[in-house]
Amino acid sequence: MNYTLREMMTIMAAREISDGDIVFCGTGISLVAAMAAKYITAPNSIIFFETGAIDSQLEEIPMSVADPRVMYSAASNGGLLEAFATMQNRITGDRVIGILGAAQIDKYGNLNSTAIGDYFRPVTRFSGSGGACDVASFVPRCLIFMQHEKRKFPKKVDYLTSPGYLDGPGAREKAGLMPGGPTAVITNLGLMRFDQETKEMYLAHYYPGTTPQKILDNMEFEVDISRATEARPPTLNELNILREKVDPQKLIL
Repeated sequence: MNYTLREMMTIMAAREISDGDIVFCGTGISLVAAMAAKYITAPNSIIFFETGAIDSQLEEIPMSVADPRVMYSAASNGGLLEAFATMQNRITGDRVIGILGAAQIDKYGNLNSTAIGDYFRPVTRFSGSGGACDVASFVPRCLIFMQHEKRKFPKKVDYLTSPGYLDGPGAREKAGLMPGGPTAVITNLGLMRFDQETKEMYLAHYYPGTTPQKILDNMEFEVDISRATEARPPTLNELNILREKVDPQKLIL
């Protein structure tokens, strides 16, 4: 069966979304994953956007969070206040899940989307947090999309934009953050999780055609690979949903 690594990443993320989850996501691959989950694993999940649209009828993929297609037939069209209130609402328990991306990530899931190099004299300046710091600070669970390159997995991020588990067990609570943190890092080579005790990243799944060693070779820090298993490739049904229902125009995929 032929599939792309981008499709593999999308399906791996979709499988992480459970029925009844409330998914905070932007556009691009994170939205494709959230939309695919509604067809595959989570028909009763709800997608909401930082612009305030909640549970939209996403007949076409919006190209930005301000795209009018985000608001089509939504259960509620509010604004930033409503979106961030929904994100922080713990009445929902652990049902809220955020999907993020970044330029760098360390072994505790801390993210940098601000600058590479010195903050005041950066080699590269990025757009910054947007709502990512709020998502990482407040939602119970986060999925993180990354390209798997050594420069993107440094021993220490150049700038802490969005908190993961900071420097280990108990650090989030000590800093006054809400309980939670990243649950999975999904890359073009595999899927990493975080150990419940140490809060350090470990390799959970590697994709068909790659190896745990190749994944280690593309990181500056070591991760435990003893628990790693080969990921299930996308099924024909999952690929058909992606290609025919979610993104038939191939705007993202």
